[in-house]
Amino acid sequence: MSRIKEFNLPDLGEGLTEGEILAWLVKVGDVIELNQPIVEVETAKAAVEIPAKWAGEVRSIFHPEGSTVEVGTPIIAIDTDPGAGPVPESTTAAASTLPTPSAASLAAVQVAPSEGMVEPGLIGGVAPGGRTAVLVGYGPRNAPAKRRPRRSPAPADHGVVAGDKNVPAPAKPAPPVHDRRSVGGAVLAKPPVRKLAKDLGVDLGALVGSGPLGSITREDVQRAVAGSTVAAEPAAATPPATSAASFGADREQRIPVKGVRRLTAENMSRSAFTAPHVTEFLTVDVTRTMKALDRLRERRDWRDVRVSPLLLVAKAVLLAVRRHPMVNSTWAGDEIVVKEYVNLGIAAATERGLIVPNIKDAGRLTLRELADALTGLVQTAKAGKTSPADMSGGTLTITNVGVFGVDTGTPILPPGESAILAFGAVRELPWVHKGKVKPRQVTTLGLSFDHRIIDGELGSKFLRDIGDFLADPEAALLAWT
Repeated sequence: MSRIKEFNLPDLGEGLTEGEILAWLVKVGDVIELNQPIVEVETAKAAVEIPAKWAGEVRSIFHPEGSTVEVGTPIIAIDTDPGAGPVPESTTAAASTLPTPSAASLAAVQVAPSEGMVEPGLIGGVAPGGRTAVLVGYGPRNAPAKRRPRRSPAPADHGVVAGDKNVPAPAKPAPPVHDRRSVGGAVLAKPPVRKLAKDLGVDLGALVGSGPLGSITREDVQRAVAGSTVAAEPAAATPPATSAASFGADREQRIPVKGVRRLTAENMSRSAFTAPHVTEFLTVDVTRTMKALDRLRERRDWRDVRVSPLLLVAKAVLLAVRRHPMVNSTWAGDEIVVKEYVNLGIAAATERGLIVPNIKDAGRLTLRELADALTGLVQTAKAGKTSPADMSGGTLTITNVGVFGVDTGTPILPPGESAILAFGAVRELPWVHKGKVKPRQVTTLGLSFDHRIIDGELGSKFLRDIGDFLADPEAALLAWT
């Protein structure tokens, strides 16, 4: 059995097909342990650290930081027995990346004519041994390959016979080694490089590749972008003769849409245009809620617990769901699926975008357990360690826009959920209390819901019950539990 083990990018769940390598936590030559984190990968849902499948010495790292890699692709090679001496050459070759095809092998590849054009990435001919010859960055063809017509073998080194004299044949010019176009005029570049060029607006056809056989690399694309920026600087350094406004690509920033941001955009677009949203608002005097939190913080067994108004808002939502279970449901076309459990989502803003991890079966937790779960959820999200599993299966969501000083909003439903509550900032405002205008702690709630499931009456009663709890949480706990 080979000592060199290639570790493929694993399937991180939820149908994810690729991930971006954010940072390598090891380097070639490092001795690593089993389950030691070796790489940080960002998927469409979160950034996760992937542990080593074997202990040993890192022999090769196949993809640099910033690369987008498909699930199942080898990303690292590990020598599982580094103390056994030098690795046999055959083993080393097996653990390396795909060999660079020679010019001769490329010449043997025949592209189908225009009448039966094939899709990019499916170019290939039958090679000795029944294998399929492939170009750099392309997979084997799935359809039957077309063979190139055989040519009569030319004399090797005997030249051309003319009369009784052996005249040397004219030398044929050698094919250029760094020809960056394959048969048919396609630019040689791997799929991740093509994606990078598309994101940055770079024309691959205008570049000269520095990779094997003239293939274009990530560095070639990045140098092209840097070169255009540098070339624009001297012109920008000279002040214009007039004060006319200037605009153009040199004053624009292009941010690739990927990872969490791409998934959020897709989910929000799908939800906004499939579920008919309705939003209602309720302004509540939460003075008693704020006093209840102060008393809670003073208790001996709560002094080391993070206590915020979000805790009682979450409790209010969970109790209101018991009174109106239809709110915690999903539209499934021919039926409505009402959940008897509440996976309570809490929207969290992170450096990589908005994510919505959820507390599993939150309705079964005590108030103290709910407080601990909220604290852990927020800390994990801020550290960028939220797993895809923690962001799947949500049934009802709270978004706390109040932490940004915002009064409320009209939130968009996460896909598959029927309601989301926006919790606004708590402000001291003049309020009529017991017939007199007094300064009170006031907040505004915004509830968006799927009108296919929740009609105006149900949505209003659900929002009213949340407001009643926050207006007097102690009385509500006694009456509802």
